[in-house]
Amino acid sequence: MVKKILMICLGNICRSPIAEAVMQDTIEKAGVAKDWEVDSAGIGDWHAGNSPDYRALNIMKNHGLKYSNHARQIRNIDFEQFDYIFGMDDENMDDLNRLAPKGSKAKLLMLGNFGLDKKDRIIKDPYYLKGEAAFEKAYQQCVVACDAFFKEVQAGKI
Repeated sequence: MVKKILMICLGNICRSPIAEAVMQDTIEKAGVAKDWEVDSAGIGDWHAGNSPDYRALNIMKNHGLKYSNHARQIRNIDFEQFDYIFGMDDENMDDLNRLAPKGSKAKLLMLGNFGLDKKDRIIKDPYYLKGEAAFEKAYQQCVVACDAFFKEVQAGKI
């Protein structure tokens, strides 16, 4: 049975697309892509239908990650269709816990809780910052966190 992961950030144009692409790459490198599906969405609908921020696309391209999805807002059905839903920060997690229907199937997890130091576990929104440095930091955090999460899953710890 295919396991499903959904990455969430505020608008689905910066952090969650990067996290989606990194998790997909992590799974492909593990040779189990046929067993997993990865998607992303936003808490809000402000950017629905848009491509990711050009800086996020540049970072993904710089690291050899392909990406062609468009932003969408999280839906109630996502809480039933996905096994794992990841937020990037405490506000995302508060929103996810508020939005999740009672008895939902999905495990709600903060991505940065996997493999990152406690002081670095928040994957900050780079949208309002100039340049690409904050996007690169989000990418690097996602690489560590996605790898750590996937190792835990494969070891049966999650």
